[in-house]
Amino acid sequence: MMYKIPQEIGLIAIAVQQTQGKGRGGNIWLSPVGAALSTIHITIPLSSQLGQRIPFIQHLVSLAVVESVRSIPGYQDIDLRVKWPNDIYYSDLMKLGGVLVHSTLMGNTFHILIGCGFNVNNSNPTICINDLIMEHNKANNTNLKPLSVDCLIARSVTVLENLINTFQEKGPNGVLPLYYKYWVHSGKQVQLGSDEGPMAWIVGVDDSGFLQVHEEGKDIVTVHPDGNSFDMLKNLIIPKQH
Repeated sequence: MMYKIPQEIGLIAIAVQQTQGKGRGGNIWLSPVGAALSTIHITIPLSSQLGQRIPFIQHLVSLAVVESVRSIPGYQDIDLRVKWPNDIYYSDLMKLGGVLVHSTLMGNTFHILIGCGFNVNNSNPTICINDLIMEHNKANNTNLKPLSVDCLIARSVTVLENLINTFQEKGPNGVLPLYYKYWVHSGKQVQLGSDEGPMAWIVGVDDSGFLQVHEEGKDIVTVHPDGNSFDMLKNLIIPKQH
């Protein structure tokens, strides 16, 4: 059905609760009432800037969620961040959302299904955005109001549309400054390959959206997530195989 939808028409499905949510590597993501749960269908021309760099979509979606909160006047210091490749985090401490992207190439057009879930008003199973707002109010003697699921889904979709348009016009450099502003990896070290592997500094992402790291005395290396063996909480990454 999605392949027959006119390109000028957007499609989004929203759930109140899910028990069979899919994560990366076959993981299950359980989402109670109070989480923002949606699947969006978009089309991207193969020949476009983003069509040539499809892995960037997951980065744009997680960035859109963070920006949907931190672009609200007064909420800019809520410590919501992006974690490469597809997670939404409270600082660098705790995951509160994630993104899963499926792409299908039909002719010269990518049909993209973007699954996105993030905790807004549910303190379990981890932490939620309204918890962060309450903590901010206590620490700063402010009176920011809690945010609603509907509001943040709408804002994140609008921000995503703007990010995609910017990327299509300017390429990766059009969005990376904002991405780096919010990502958790600045100045962080990771271990390559295994628990006994060498240490490397995270540099940034390349033009295809893969992570770049620098091992002392060597060239910059491109790495990628490799199922459940990729674990930034354990600072472990896998070198990309060419």
